[in-house]
Order: sequence, then structure tokens, then C-alpha cells
Amino acid sequence: MAETWLSQEAYDRLMEEREHLKTVGREQMAADIEEARSHGDLKENAEYHAAKDEQGKMEARIRQLDELLRDAKIGEPDDTDVVRPGLVIELDVEGDVEVYFLGSREDSHDELEILSAESPMGKAITGANQGDTVSFATPTGASVEVTVKDIRTS
Repeated sequence: MAETWLSQEAYDRLMEEREHLKTVGREQMAADIEEARSHGDLKENAEYHAAKDEQGKMEARIRQLDELLRDAKIGEPDDTDVVRPGLVIELDVEGDVEVYFLGSREDSHDELEILSAESPMGKAITGANQGDTVSFATPTGASVEVTVKDIRTS
């Protein structure tokens, strides 16, 4: 798994979400399931099955947050001339200049589009130096060339 950099604000927000889901969320979900269970036969009880599905989604989100927060690096990485998560990357993508924050979608950057380090382009540029040109295959199989124009902290 690629390293994940989160701003302190994003880290705090995600910690709060996780704690809410583990406490209030679980209590509410248990009450919803109990209410649905009281409506009769569980085999034909759509409300019960919907509540159980929602419980599964909530527990999956808790596991996702646990993993993300356990391994996340907080703050901003040091200045570097090597592309890595947590940095702002300016790329020449076949003649068009595009600027991305290379990192997690959980970290909000209102002014920048997020580029996942796990995406084909993210994987291709990670480890590249300023001025390097790399190519990668898109999910449709097309080959794309990008040149790293600038690397900086946000």
C-alpha cells in the first residue's frame, strides 16, 4: 500500500467520523435492527435486511478508517525533487499542463484535483524526478506520456 499523507484537519475529521461510527452509529444501527426485527418474520422482512446491509457498510467504513488512520502520515512531506504522495505535482499530459495533489481522496484540497497514488498515472509518476517523462497505460489500454514539470508541497 502506498504511503498516505493527510493534513491535520483531514486526520482530525476522519478520527471524529470513526469515533462517531463506533459509538453513536453502532448504537443507532443496533436500535434500527431491533426495531426491524420486531416487525415479524425475518425471511420476508425487507426493513431488517436493509438495516443489516447498512450495518455491513458501516462496519466496512470503520475498518477502512482504522487502516487509513493507523498508517497515515500527518502533515506535509519535506520538499523533494522526487514525486511521492503528499506533494503537489505539475504535469505536462500530452501538451496540457495539469496540477494534482498526489494522495488520498480523504484529504480535501478544494483548489486541487486529487490523484491517487494507486491509479495508473499515480503509480507511473511516483518516484520520478522533476523533468522525467514517463508513460502508462490507461484502463482502456491507451498509452499516455506525462512529463513532471514541478514538484512542491501544498
